[in-house]
Amino acid sequence: MEDRIYWLGWQYLLPGSGKRVWSLIEYFGSVKAAWEATAQELAGAPGVGAEGAAGLARRKAGLELDELAAKLSSAGISFVCHNEPGYPGKLLSIYDPPPVIFVRGFLKAADDLAVAVVGARKPSSYGQLVAEKLARDLAAVGITVVSGMARGIDTIAHKGALAGCGRTIAVLGCGPDIVYPRENKRIMEQIMEKGAVISEFPPGSPPEAWHFPARNRIISGLSLGTVVVEAGERSGALITADFALEQGRDVMAVPGNVVSPLSRGPHRLIKQGARLVEGAGDILDELGMDKLFPLPDSDGESLVKMSKEEEALYRLLSLEPVSLDELINQSGLVPQKVMAALMYLEIKGLTRQLPGKFYTRTGRNML
Repeated sequence: MEDRIYWLGWQYLLPGSGKRVWSLIEYFGSVKAAWEATAQELAGAPGVGAEGAAGLARRKAGLELDELAAKLSSAGISFVCHNEPGYPGKLLSIYDPPPVIFVRGFLKAADDLAVAVVGARKPSSYGQLVAEKLARDLAAVGITVVSGMARGIDTIAHKGALAGCGRTIAVLGCGPDIVYPRENKRIMEQIMEKGAVISEFPPGSPPEAWHFPARNRIISGLSLGTVVVEAGERSGALITADFALEQGRDVMAVPGNVVSPLSRGPHRLIKQGARLVEGAGDILDELGMDKLFPLPDSDGESLVKMSKEEEALYRLLSLEPVSLDELINQSGLVPQKVMAALMYLEIKGLTRQLPGKFYTRTGRNML
């Protein structure tokens, strides 16, 4: 717990520069030793030099770590270190994960089942329609939708996920307290209520141009796969797709009008081997989740499948909270099986866990 405050300090000093932080920690042997290093000692670290060390030492001296943590708490912003249970597992496995992420809203273990939906900032009506439907259908079956809250496809993807009564995560290229673009104030508030707004940039950080490529590696890093919906040849969405490939994640693309400049990015990806996406079912199939998370049938009736244990527990649940102990007693199952079944029911979007280990149905009729 003592180290936690030093990780926070380095995130304030070097946001968007995970590789530099990891290098310093490795050189000094611990995060505390790196933080307490003098300018002379920092100058000996690889890639720092005398001038860089002087700058780090000067900025470090101006930070009161306990005061920073208190300000975050009072602003309703939490921070999660890479070595803490709440840090996203998918993100931790990339080459240069941020040592600390700032969070508004809440992250859940179920967010490991996430798909990024990204694309053009000025999409066509077709692109808007497709992005909204993909995000809505994915969210409706329990897949978390990740995007960057930029204008265009990103914002539409977040709105679609919320319309599907599911979860969505917005990854910002600025501080978590900055609304960018400004017109997204309401959607940002809605995302915090139903999901999370996260950033590796400390509060107050403006949306500088170099922040966004760094942000894109987090969008892809949080996700099992990235879907590109309309993108020009030099679109930031293609940078996200490149990061996904480097991270060993799936890349998918929605085809478009062959004469539209916005189709060039997705079509190039498809030519290079990206999965062609016509609907959410293609995404689930590519990720090997089509059996676990089947989409609703044509009548709107869900076909989500459950194991015998999941079905038994689901029948004991209602819209009124039921305690974990009561579920164990009524089901006759051993506690380990009850906990496992409840976890999968939550992942599938069928149940919701409340404080105090109480559970309810989500209100979706799945039986």
